[in-house]
Amino acid sequence: MQMQSLRNELCDICHRMWQNGWVAANDGNVSALTEDNRILCTPSGVSKRDVMPDMLIVTDLSGNILEGNRRVSTELPMHLRCYRDRPDVRAVVHAHPPMSTTFAVANKPLDDYAMIETILTFGTVPVAPYAVPGTDQVPESIAPLIANHDAVLLRAHGAITVGCDLITAYYRMETLEQFARITLYSKLLGGAEELTREQVEELIDRRSQFYHMPGVHPGIEK
Repeated sequence: MQMQSLRNELCDICHRMWQNGWVAANDGNVSALTEDNRILCTPSGVSKRDVMPDMLIVTDLSGNILEGNRRVSTELPMHLRCYRDRPDVRAVVHAHPPMSTTFAVANKPLDDYAMIETILTFGTVPVAPYAVPGTDQVPESIAPLIANHDAVLLRAHGAITVGCDLITAYYRMETLEQFARITLYSKLLGGAEELTREQVEELIDRRSQFYHMPGVHPGIEK
């Protein structure tokens, strides 16, 4: 994708996040790999409602600023860790969607095998250990999990999703928030009724048919 188109798409994702109520004030950050393997990312201290293409920052894979005159987010190392550990990842979205973050602050993973869409999309969602924002603790906390999960809850913080492009990473955050909402509502009815192992494995086998994903699912041994 041409750089300007990528800038426009990244800003559109930011605006959607704000409209959905996933971020408040200057919360959240979004990044994407460019065609020449640089990082295009949101600046620090700007509401996602107000992010414009010329505000975005370009860095190298070590986080050194190459283009832009604003401060880079202190959470960029978390994004860089995703790109380093997952060659398939080309975009990262971090936000504080209310339902998902409720599970993060309660330190409860979203690990019910009860909803077809989430099994097909990304499976279970673990909670990363507590980490102090802006420190190396954050990328270290997600490292053991991001290798096998496309969505991770951040303890007492929020959530992160990854994808092969910006819209995939964004849609996974949408699905994550829907998963959290339905899980919370189902608990009011006594809890979700999980699918059988055979049903889950059948859905895993169909992932590539529906989403062009490999038939491998975190948390299930075949």
